[in-house]
Amino acid sequence: MFEVFREWKDRHFSDPQRVILGFMLLVGAGLIYFMGNLLAPVMISIIIAYLLDGLVSLLKRFHLPRIAAVSIVFAVFMIGMLVMILWLLPLAVKQVGQLVQQLPGMLATVQTRLGELPTRYPELISESQVREIIDYLNTSLTAMGRQALTLSLASVVGLMHLVVYLVLVPFMVFFLLKDKDMILDWARRFLPDNMDLTESVWQEANIQITNYIRGKGWELLIIWGISYVAFKALGLQFSLLISLFVGLSVIIPYIGVTVMGFVMALVAFIQWGWSHEFASAMVAYLVIQIFDGNLLAPLLLSGVVNLHPVAIVVAVLLFGGLWGLWGLFFAIPLATLANAVIKAWFVKIEQQSDTPIGADQRK
Repeated sequence: MFEVFREWKDRHFSDPQRVILGFMLLVGAGLIYFMGNLLAPVMISIIIAYLLDGLVSLLKRFHLPRIAAVSIVFAVFMIGMLVMILWLLPLAVKQVGQLVQQLPGMLATVQTRLGELPTRYPELISESQVREIIDYLNTSLTAMGRQALTLSLASVVGLMHLVVYLVLVPFMVFFLLKDKDMILDWARRFLPDNMDLTESVWQEANIQITNYIRGKGWELLIIWGISYVAFKALGLQFSLLISLFVGLSVIIPYIGVTVMGFVMALVAFIQWGWSHEFASAMVAYLVIQIFDGNLLAPLLLSGVVNLHPVAIVVAVLLFGGLWGLWGLFFAIPLATLANAVIKAWFVKIEQQSDTPIGADQRK
């Protein structure tokens, strides 16, 4: 058994480049897992700067100095943040407040609708089953009320964190964009000289992740806009809030769309019951998802992230379990990075196995 393990170790870890790559991945994963909360502003700033750097590079093609390109992109970024803080956030908070106020009435409506089911469909559901469902809903809402009270008591701390983020993140984003080359040169001093394998993995993953995030960003905005127009035209309550989450659901493949389908059905059922308005809302949601899955996503993400659906679901479950909401959002980019590492790792092994013994000495 030890001989088998020794052969496996020699096959996979005899190359120093693979050892370096594995060590860097372990260190990065450890920092995120154990110090993620402390370094959250830094990581958010790095992610935003990474996304904005593509626009900076685009402006530099027009022979603009880097500082001018960075200033333009950063100004657009700050305008977008102000629009979200001053316009979008108040609207979303207002609809959340309306939802909380209407929650008791919505619960009463659900109980009334459920009470009608045994009369309409006695062969499918009984009165005892309806009572069990209602008791479960009451228990769940009581627990949600306690959590809301806990959150309200911690709101001062949360507000302080928000203020810190709003000040620190733009500050760090600007200097990460402005001094990108200087920061990278400083970081390279601590890295080994021979990192061909790591650089090849990064180049492949960088292209895939950049294209994926850019495509998903446009997909999110388009689906959000279409959903808002459709739900508003149908008269659905909380249309802005629901359409926002429908747009965000595209970030979590398969699972997000399914969960939002249940949410849509629940909100429409509470508002209209079993009616043609309910059917129209569900048909609209279904049409939007068909449009997204069969036309929009293939158009925006053509040739990007060639992962099997099972691998995508496993990535969402794994990274979501490890890092919560952030893990769900970045499950596909992380899976893309893992896929690039695996491909490069085994290509390197195959190249070594195909190299004749003593070939290196003859060169």
